[in-house]
Amino acid sequence: MYVIRPIALDDLPHLLALSAQTGFGLTTLPNDEKLLRRRIRQSVHAFEKLGDDDPPLGDAYLFVLERTDTREVCGTCGITSKVGGFEPFYAYRVETAVHASAILNVRREIRTLHLVETHDGPCEIGSLFLAPAHRGGGNGRLLSLGRFLFMADYPSYFEPVVIAEMRGVVDPADGHSPFWEAVGRHFFEVDYPQADYMSMVNKRFIAELMPRHPIYIPLLPADAQAVIGEVHPDTRPALRILQDEGFAYSGMVDIFEAGPVVRARLSEIRAARDSRSATVTAITDTPAVGEPHIVTSRSGGFRAAVGHVTPTDPNGVAIEARLATALAVSAGATVRYVSLKPASRPSAPYPDANIAFD
Repeated sequence: MYVIRPIALDDLPHLLALSAQTGFGLTTLPNDEKLLRRRIRQSVHAFEKLGDDDPPLGDAYLFVLERTDTREVCGTCGITSKVGGFEPFYAYRVETAVHASAILNVRREIRTLHLVETHDGPCEIGSLFLAPAHRGGGNGRLLSLGRFLFMADYPSYFEPVVIAEMRGVVDPADGHSPFWEAVGRHFFEVDYPQADYMSMVNKRFIAELMPRHPIYIPLLPADAQAVIGEVHPDTRPALRILQDEGFAYSGMVDIFEAGPVVRARLSEIRAARDSRSATVTAITDTPAVGEPHIVTSRSGGFRAAVGHVTPTDPNGVAIEARLATALAVSAGATVRYVSLKPASRPSAPYPDANIAFD
């Protein structure tokens, strides 16, 4: 069985090992011990503050996925309660303008990129990575969706709009990005991997060097145009999971490699919206059958795992013993649960809309 739990200081070697497998383009998981140690400390501090009445101030929560029988850390995911503030959130907004000439009988729709600098931003999810050997069997879905149940337990800690920057098209071997070569390199004079790393250290260089005027997409090389709004092949399953939960294209892309930014309101994300709290009324040794659920507990710290729940009354459930062990709960504890998969997929999960952060 696999369980999600908050990251701890002792997990630094495991997080370093995971970051070494991510390849280029996963900005928030650099293979840098100093930066990762800082991220872990920030996360530990954020979890210690749970229960305070403070509004979202950019607290960052980092989780790991652990295999319970071997204690192997095999995945990670994160939440930032609010982006922006002292270090703005940057993105390109993709707009379409119509240019027409009655004399030439020509009408053209021209797409442009406009730099967006957000100081009062939404909540952001990210840092999602699952080691290849542990993919499948619902582990990726657990890792992605477990954090939404955590957010459902503490909704006042997070901005109402949630975004995710999906990794764009980058060569995993050498970090080559067609979009960066066509745009960013002309202003920063560094390779994509170096700029990506620098954005984790200090974003000030973005404000100093980023072009402020619109960029006309038809003037870019064909290979750069082709990757705008496209995702890295390894990221497609993660995008599909978010689409199933109600996330849609925001009309914005990443400023470095042009991966899409997707968004949804927390209240409309299926895993958070449809999750229910209940009291554990019984723990059974009989293997349960039926639809699997993501089940979370706050007993002694947040934990999430996949298992079966059987309603016993309007506010009670019975759970299987191995799930109770993974969640460290006993009879009388409160759990939150939701089905692992939606009953049906949205009819139009990825519309070409320009809805930004409204």
